[in-house]
Amino acid sequence: MRFAVCIVAVAPVRKEPSHKSEMVSQLLLLEAVVILEVLPDFVKVKCLYDGYEGWCQIIQLVETDTLPETSGWHQQALNEVYIHQQAICVSLGTPWNNKAIILPFFDISFQISQPPAALYFTEKNIKQISYSFLGTPYLWGGKSVFGIDCSGFTQQVFKLFHVVLPRDAYQQAELGNSIGFLEEAKCGDLAFFDNEEGRITHVGILLNAYTIIHASGYVKIDAIDNMGIITTPHSKRTHHLRLIKSFR
Repeated sequence: MRFAVCIVAVAPVRKEPSHKSEMVSQLLLLEAVVILEVLPDFVKVKCLYDGYEGWCQIIQLVETDTLPETSGWHQQALNEVYIHQQAICVSLGTPWNNKAIILPFFDISFQISQPPAALYFTEKNIKQISYSFLGTPYLWGGKSVFGIDCSGFTQQVFKLFHVVLPRDAYQQAELGNSIGFLEEAKCGDLAFFDNEEGRITHVGILLNAYTIIHASGYVKIDAIDNMGIITTPHSKRTHHLRLIKSFR
């Protein structure tokens, strides 16, 4: 089995081995993958964190026999990491380690030397992390503060609480414990929404029984009721509520 590590702040993961192909996900700096297939410019990979597969540009990865340790994840919206002593900006959720990481041809070190504080699944912490993404533009396949989609947003927030979610909304909906009524929901529960065909296509994080934070156009806080999301400021219903799941 061959492994590789992302060596740029954000690397696109595409459906097919072409720059013109749809971006289905992303890799953040130091996220590790299994190499499945190699072409001249692209490599098919499987992300070790969530099992997601797609094609990455070879030059944005480095193959390694030893996977770097991860001591935690960056908790601030933007953070500095040093590659060959040159600072680069990385997103919240990017792996962090308490010592420099040496990869083939790459020397990576971290601005913060102390581990990020342990986060507990409390209302205060859920809001602190999810609010860090407010205003982030919607980007299909994105999972960083530079651009994010709905399931990338929930996955990255929950990662900081050591809850591993799959990449797509319909996959996330298969996990957790069902909540029967919106009025019973608590801050941190996930609300899932379907389309006219009944397929789960959207997810957001409930802040309480009447507001939700989600990525739709950009990461924002909207009203929600038993029928679905009512977007502000236009008071337009945009998403049909299908189910609610708790991950406590």
